[in-house]
Amino acid sequence: MTRTPRVGFCGIGRMGEPMTRRLMAAGYEVAVWNRSSAKLGSLAAAGAVAKATPQALGESVDIALLCLGDGQAVEDVVFGAHGLAQAATPPACLIDHSTLSPAFTRVLAGRWTAATGGVWIDAPVSGGTDGAAHGKLAIMAGGPADTIEAVTPVLRAYASRVTRMGDVGAGQTTKLANQAIVATTLAGLAEAFVLAKRSGIDTAALPSALQGGWADSVLLQTLWPRMVTPPEHATGTVRVLLKDLDAIAELAEASATVQRVLPEVRRLLQDAVRRGMGGWDLSQVFRIGEAESQAGA
Repeated sequence: MTRTPRVGFCGIGRMGEPMTRRLMAAGYEVAVWNRSSAKLGSLAAAGAVAKATPQALGESVDIALLCLGDGQAVEDVVFGAHGLAQAATPPACLIDHSTLSPAFTRVLAGRWTAATGGVWIDAPVSGGTDGAAHGKLAIMAGGPADTIEAVTPVLRAYASRVTRMGDVGAGQTTKLANQAIVATTLAGLAEAFVLAKRSGIDTAALPSALQGGWADSVLLQTLWPRMVTPPEHATGTVRVLLKDLDAIAELAEASATVQRVLPEVRRLLQDAVRRGMGGWDLSQVFRIGEAESQAGA
């Protein structure tokens, strides 16, 4: 594209709003759509153009960006009665930042190309809301190399790293590997926190004490303080991570991959959801272990 591409963003949630603001700050003309239009007010006041339907958004942009909760939401926004695919002139490129199963992504990508002739790029992100707000997200992308290269300047509005991992679906596979690491680390942190707390250790001092050692990580430095002082608002929820672990279980079965640790973590998160913790911040899963320890005392 020789001119600056027109960009549309569908899904103005915890991640979508700061990503959209980064696009506007970078000078892009941005159209926005969200299932709940009430979330569009502040963006519209900042200069974004609110659209009534994904179809209307699709007719006004060159690149459509999605950041939605699950596969059903993506399918509805793209192929529903007033979806992006119904646009008279659909965007040439659709970039999906949602986290879906690789197999479903390939199905959706095939349908998109057949319906519109456009390119689908799966580009899930990692880095959380802070990463989105500060332009530090990591994007793992799947799709044609030339298209990913062409849209990378747009993605760099909110990402510090964009890596092509292979053909369509490869980005999602990489994100699921990322989530496997996040989930197992989260479970380890939760158990370590309860162990330290019940043993009389000053839990607030532990991240500093371990900094630079083998146990140090972004997750330790980010999630542990939230275990000490629960956050007012969740930045990543139990329910969303469980959805990703369900997709990992599907991929593991399809690839004949034996898993020993992740099924236990998945059961932990399922238990958390049953206890009404689905909307809680990820850091708070330690409360299950704490309750169990107290019950066994």
